[in-house]
Amino acid sequence: MNRFYKILAWVFALLFLLGAVVQYNDPDALIWILIYCAAAFVSALCALGKISAKVPLMAGIAALIGFLYLYPTDFKGFGLEDGDIKTVELGREAFALLIIAVVFLVFGFRLKKQSKV
Repeated sequence: MNRFYKILAWVFALLFLLGAVVQYNDPDALIWILIYCAAAFVSALCALGKISAKVPLMAGIAALIGFLYLYPTDFKGFGLEDGDIKTVELGREAFALLIIAVVFLVFGFRLKKQSKV
């Protein structure tokens, strides 16, 4: 990957690690800590160029499926005043997976394009 994508991958690796750290008080903290740590690990491997394009592409598709599965039908927003806590929590988790999906799909397609050149 070129310099821009390497820096971007390191930025997201750090952001995903930060996401893992702030999960300590979440009701289902362990699963989200693992998800964010895995996302940080894949992002770091992308930055280092030590990963096949298939891994972030498949992980991105899995995260997109997770987003569609978790997205609450009655989502009204991210704030606690925007609905009941369960809906807000599901919305936040769903959109976290959407961010992971977008990041991984961008990195995966970039790695795939790079391998063809």
